[in-house]
Amino acid sequence: MEDSISIESNPLLQDFDFPPFDAVEPKHVRPGIRALLKSLEDDLLELERTVEPTWPKLVEPLEKIGDRLNVVWGIVNHLKAVKDSPELRSAIEEVQPEKVKFELRLGQSKPIYNAFKAIQESPDWPTLSDACKRIVESQIKEAILNGVSLEDDKREQFNKIQQELEKISQKFGENVLDATKKFEKLIIDKKEIEGLPATALGLAAQTAVSKGHENATAEDGPWIITLDAPSFISVMQHARNRSLREEVYRAYVTRASSGDLDNTALIEQILKLRLEKAKLLNYNNFAEVSMATKMATVEKAEELLEKLRSASWNAAVQDVDDLKVFSKNQGAQEADELSHWDITFWSERLRESKFDINEVASIRGLIGCGHLAMLNAGVSCDGWCAAALIPCYSWEVEELRPFFSLPKVMDGLFNLAKTLFGIDIEPADGLAPVWNSDVRFYRVKDSSGNPIAYFYFDPYTRSSEKRGGAWMDEVVGRSRVLSRDGTSARLPVAHMVCNQTPPVGSKPSLMTFREVETVFHEFGHALQHMLTKQDEGLVSGIRGIEWDAVELPSQFMENWCYHRDTLMSIAKHYETGESLPEEVYLKLLAARTFRAGSLSLRQVPIVAPNMAPDGLRWKLCKDGAFTSRSFYYALIDRRGIRFASVDLELHTKYVPGGSESVYDVDRRVSEKTQVIPPLPEDRFLCSFSHIFGGGYAAGYYSYKWAEVLSADAFSAFEDAGLDDNKAVKETGHKFRETILALGGGKAPEEVFVEFRGREPSPEALLRHNGLLSIPATASA
Repeated sequence: MEDSISIESNPLLQDFDFPPFDAVEPKHVRPGIRALLKSLEDDLLELERTVEPTWPKLVEPLEKIGDRLNVVWGIVNHLKAVKDSPELRSAIEEVQPEKVKFELRLGQSKPIYNAFKAIQESPDWPTLSDACKRIVESQIKEAILNGVSLEDDKREQFNKIQQELEKISQKFGENVLDATKKFEKLIIDKKEIEGLPATALGLAAQTAVSKGHENATAEDGPWIITLDAPSFISVMQHARNRSLREEVYRAYVTRASSGDLDNTALIEQILKLRLEKAKLLNYNNFAEVSMATKMATVEKAEELLEKLRSASWNAAVQDVDDLKVFSKNQGAQEADELSHWDITFWSERLRESKFDINEVASIRGLIGCGHLAMLNAGVSCDGWCAAALIPCYSWEVEELRPFFSLPKVMDGLFNLAKTLFGIDIEPADGLAPVWNSDVRFYRVKDSSGNPIAYFYFDPYTRSSEKRGGAWMDEVVGRSRVLSRDGTSARLPVAHMVCNQTPPVGSKPSLMTFREVETVFHEFGHALQHMLTKQDEGLVSGIRGIEWDAVELPSQFMENWCYHRDTLMSIAKHYETGESLPEEVYLKLLAARTFRAGSLSLRQVPIVAPNMAPDGLRWKLCKDGAFTSRSFYYALIDRRGIRFASVDLELHTKYVPGGSESVYDVDRRVSEKTQVIPPLPEDRFLCSFSHIFGGGYAAGYYSYKWAEVLSADAFSAFEDAGLDDNKAVKETGHKFRETILALGGGKAPEEVFVEFRGREPSPEALLRHNGLLSIPATASA
């Protein structure tokens, strides 16, 4: 069947303005990718034959080769994330080794490497722009990290490691996904799930229907509890049944740690191969390889984590003591010995009590924040706590949903973008093919009405085919070389993907506050991609930015969810138009720092179990997987000091096959980062896809690093005056012209100083988290 598909008719190989997402099928993948790789190999041979150390003879043809692979593989891998099927997965798995082989061939091309070296050493070097210098320096560094300088036998060994890491990383993520889906808890007696809100009961009944219980209803059941984030979090937050909480919690923290899905051996193998790779490249450990393309060094990352840990510790201890006292006053038998499955539940109740939420009519349970407590509980994670750094003070708020309808939220977000950055965003549905009828397409215009970018938005969950979590990725980047009309630069196109509740009947999609933050977060990433003014494609938008700086715009945008005018503009009851009561806004704002010490020490990177490598995006991840600069958001804050510290420890000091196991390392780190130590059987590492199945190996600290930058950047608006519309617009313009416009064309520390007028400081982050005045201690 696939053999009969002609190259001419394969939609992957057609010329298009916007990808034919509606036409690509699994049968197109094998022949399409193989034909593409053959064509690109010919192009690479021609480039090597004719290469000269000039932009037209080196950089421009190289960009074209990378872009073709980037766009086509991006289509395929995107469809795997949003429209998965066994046939598509099988096709991708079959051609992926061939793709990696070509990427290695490209990354290790000595003619290309030598040409870049010649540019760097030429008399014209001082005359090049900052962006051009960054491209040359990055290409030289990447080539070295890709093994270009290795002798033949060592390069062959290096390539074997790369291929093996790619395969193992993908298997790791698949095991986490399959283990997550494997758990199902059928409940018939409603007493077993007392306390769950209506939305959670509806979801559990809907799941039961999908599993063959045709007559299941939210009111009468039966219900099925799963380890997917919405189900898991609701149980941890609200289920009064302590034994149910314990069962679900234990299942969650031991995912992918037994039987055919056990990731333990894969973790050991991944760490072993990464260390071997580092040694081949003459580094002491893999963390040094990772840091070679980041702002930080191992020492600076460890210093930041310790500073934040010590500032958070006393507050975290107090958090636990507060929970014990509160639960005891409520008559909880477990009060003196709270377990991991109790922390979230009692944190919810304490929040309700502390902020007097029950007195707010029709908004009971407003500040439900289960994941905050899970921090202290040491709840394990999928490790991807990727994407985005949503502050752990976000909420699962059932009664807030009517005030946050998706259409109103998007209108408010677009109005904010207009105020801050002088852009207009309008629907452009029908202009580009989409992969699902729920997907929206938008056009971004400048103040003169000229289109400057486009983006897709896929908002709703589709559990049968769509990966969990949320993310942003590029479809195509801004590029002078790849101009569609030969005069103006090709415009950037992005896609944003979320997993919120779809509309029900005549009701629009009603969002939790956390989901609102998610959309703002991903839109921040999209803005940096779309508002770039870099015409050099290799450093435009999100390309070429150091990994530990990429979360700055996304976390920056989250802050506006707490800005009164912004929040009140979107918080309108979908039926009555009533605004969110002022007293509720004030309580929400006050609750922002609730249990700040605990959330800073540990986060629970929940969901998004499959954070697999996502195609060539101009940079080779140092674990052997070419990954995109996709930004995944895990519905739960993921800036955990525990997880970042374990990540660094495993990639600096751990000896694979030595006397200490990876779980020993985690327990040792937890002694200083968790007030309540993890369970002996805790195996969160087996689902830590961010570092074992994605691009954050020895880089998980990046979330905290970028959080310092984003908090400090937002403080510029605070300094200017958030109520001063003129000052906000002026500061927003400056933010756009620096952070959003310059892309990877200038070092991020220089970009930050250009915007802020000084180097970054963690003071704003500690202040926002309510930790600035809390005395720090050096140890637990």
